[in-house]
Amino acid sequence: MIQDTASSSSLCALLAARERATNYASNERGCDGRLVAYTSSQAHSSIEKAAKIAGLGRANLRSMEVDEQFAMRPDALAAQIERDVKAGLVPCFVCACVGTTSSNAIDPVREIAKICRARNIWLHVDAAMSGTAALIPEFRWIHDGVELADSYCFNPHKWMFTNFDCDCFYVADRAALIKTLSVLPEYLRNKATESGAVFDYRDWHIPLGRRFRALKLWFVIRHYGVRGLRYHVRRHVELAQEFAAWVKADGNFELAAPVPLNLVCFRHRGGDTVNQAIMDRLNQSGDLYLTHTRLNDRLTLRMSIGQTQTELRHVQRAWQRIREEAAASTPSIGAA
Repeated sequence: MIQDTASSSSLCALLAARERATNYASNERGCDGRLVAYTSSQAHSSIEKAAKIAGLGRANLRSMEVDEQFAMRPDALAAQIERDVKAGLVPCFVCACVGTTSSNAIDPVREIAKICRARNIWLHVDAAMSGTAALIPEFRWIHDGVELADSYCFNPHKWMFTNFDCDCFYVADRAALIKTLSVLPEYLRNKATESGAVFDYRDWHIPLGRRFRALKLWFVIRHYGVRGLRYHVRRHVELAQEFAAWVKADGNFELAAPVPLNLVCFRHRGGDTVNQAIMDRLNQSGDLYLTHTRLNDRLTLRMSIGQTQTELRHVQRAWQRIREEAAASTPSIGAA
């Protein structure tokens, strides 16, 4: 079904996981504080919010260690689950990331799925931006193991040229989701529902009503076609890889994370103060806009390439401006 954002999909998945783990009893009696959820330390903040809304609470959301590529470590997950089970807790939900927000890290979904299946834990896969890359055969490795997940989502509004908001949410067993969210007052009863002739999507998501998001997604697919979509996504990855090569070749800059797709995380070697100054000057200039994150506790700049009209000349100009502001920022920082 089509949700508004990945945040809503993650929440729906967590609610279904909560109910399945309690044999659908927590909707009746509430959470007892024993349910535990897990995700990467690099996962989107919406997972933490979902844990709050679903009644598990922040204290029962485990933040898993990541490897040198910022992907979740399956061994750390398995060990934490074992500790929680021995402590009398009930693991119910794991969120794996195909493209983390900060660095585009891709969790080893297949290994994580095996751990979840061994204990009947709901596995949700968040591929909000990077999922679009799987339109291209050579990038489908990012989805290795997704077929073992209980739910999955990606956002066409992020990298598939669809206006906000539009999130595609998949569930392996829709019955679990519907049983979790279904409410049927008298004023919603009708023969079509009772006979099973229709899909009542009100039982697949949080709000009762829903917008006609499918129409804009259909127009995008109709306009570009699979060849057009693949062309742009491939080109964006090529541009990102070229930008990453420029960073690697410049002695003043360094890559802060691997670059599997279209997000480049990089930093000036001068330290956090210099990088903050570079970003502030660029963003105030209006020439381009960079966002930041922290990787290994160091301020990191992020170049994301995914807009339909972006061409090589734009990326070249961006790199030129970054180097100009770096040159302007470094002496002033040193003098201060």
